Parts: sequence; structure tokens; C-alpha cells
Amino acid sequence: MNKQTNMLLLISIIAISLAAILVKLSNAPSSVISMNRMFIAVILLVPFAYRYKKEIFKLSLKDFLYLVLAGLFLALHFGLWFGSLKLTTVASSTVILSLQPIVAIIASFLFYKEKITLKVLSTILISFIGVVIVSWGDFNITDLTAMIGNILSLLSVISIVCYLIIGKNAMLKLTHWVYSIIVFFFAGVFLLIYNIITHATLVNYSMKEWLLFISLAIFPTIAHVIFNYLLNIINPTTISMSMLLEPIGASILAIFILKEYLGYVQILGIIIVLVGVYFFLKAQKTEVS
Repeated sequence: MNKQTNMLLLISIIAISLAAILVKLSNAPSSVISMNRMFIAVILLVPFAYRYKKEIFKLSLKDFLYLVLAGLFLALHFGLWFGSLKLTTVASSTVILSLQPIVAIIASFLFYKEKITLKVLSTILISFIGVVIVSWGDFNITDLTAMIGNILSLLSVISIVCYLIIGKNAMLKLTHWVYSIIVFFFAGVFLLIYNIITHATLVNYSMKEWLLFISLAIFPTIAHVIFNYLLNIINPTTISMSMLLEPIGASILAIFILKEYLGYVQILGIIIVLVGVYFFLKAQKTEVS
């Protein structure tokens, strides 16, 4: 890879690592943060998606319903993950989030009967042991807050995998821009409904909070746009492996910005999870080859 590609990867990793930090800095409820992240992202995507607007009219009712359902699971993902960040450390939450490709392969096995080789199974087991160790490092018999946060992060992973599986067919009929703007909109609507039901404050926030909401929409969006661009230059596995740096980047930022320090048990668990996910991706690449 040349210097420009390396620089773009570095920028995208920093941008995506900032998401967890921005959530922690906000005092707004996680569901409100998620809702604003979705609606602001929709506004940002309009200029890019507008030229492809005719694609929407080619969707069948079934496709449209799948997009609505995908939006629901995306809303669950952000609501649960942002909620986890309010309860546990950035390191624990983001490292559990990195289990996404492993949860996806398990879902493929359960729903599509796709084979799981012994090599892949062993990497899943390694990662699971790592998550248990991370959670054990957070365990406190008198205060289960961090443990609940870890569980929410795991549930957010399951939600994002459901979102990807449900939206898979509709994604084939739409450009990335149109697909994203539709599911982001419906995710925002579901979160809005939830916030209204729970009587959460919707708009009465300080300038600092609104800057955090806007930043949450901008930085991860920049990261995903860069990742999509890099798919034309480098292989997907390289991008997937570079994304493993997100928990590390987020954890380092959390030390300096949030003063969140990790115990030795947590560090050990995080290393084991990342090693497991790394070898899982390597095994997947070998099978595809």
C-alpha cells in the first residue's frame, strides 16, 4: 500500500474511534444521541443520494418492508451500543463490538446452514474466552453496571448483524447512498417514537450537545465513506483487519480524554478477543481464496 492509502486508513480509524468518545462526552440519553446521529446523517447524505432518487420507485412493497425492518434493527444497534457506553468502559464496549464478523458467521450457520470449519470454530472460541475475561475484569458483585453495559454491547452486535442480513437483498437493488439514507431515516423514526413514549427531551440541549450530535454524524460517516472508497484499491480483508484497530484507538483516546484506565485482566481479555477476531478474518480469507 502507498502512503496515501495508509494515510486514508489512519484517518478513517481515528474518525471511527472518536464515535465512542463523543457518546461518552454527551449527557443526553443514548436514545436521543442515536436519533440525532441518524437524522443528521440523513441530511448529510441527501446531496449524494439525490441523483439516485429514482431507485426508490423501483422497490417492491416487500423490499420496502425489509428496509423498514432493517431500520428497526439499526435503531436497536445504536440505541444499545450508545447505552452500553454509558455503563461500561470504551475499551470493553468497542472490543465486544469487534465481534461482529464472528456473530455474522454464527448467524449464517444458524439461518443459512453455512459450514463452519474447525479453524474458524477455534477462533470463535478464543474470542468468546476473551469476552468472558473482559467481562470478568468489569465484574463487581456490588455494582453490575459495567457488566450490563457489556451485555448491551453484545446485544448491539446481534442487532447490527440482523440489520445486515435483513437489508442484504434490498442493498443489491440500491446504491449505497440511497440504501443508507432510507435505513438511517427509518432508524431515526423508530428512535423518535421511543423517545416520545419515554418522554425524553428531544431538542432542548446546549450548543455543546448539538456539536457532539453533529460530530457523531460526521466522523463515522467520513470513516465509512473512506472505507467504501478504499474497497476499490485494497481488498476487503485488509479493511476488516484495519478496523480491529478501532478498539485500540478508542481505548487510547479514552485514556487521554476520559481518564479511563484499564485493569490487567481487561487488557488481557481485549488482547485475546482481538487475536481471535484477527485469526478468524485470516481463516475466512484463506477459505475464500
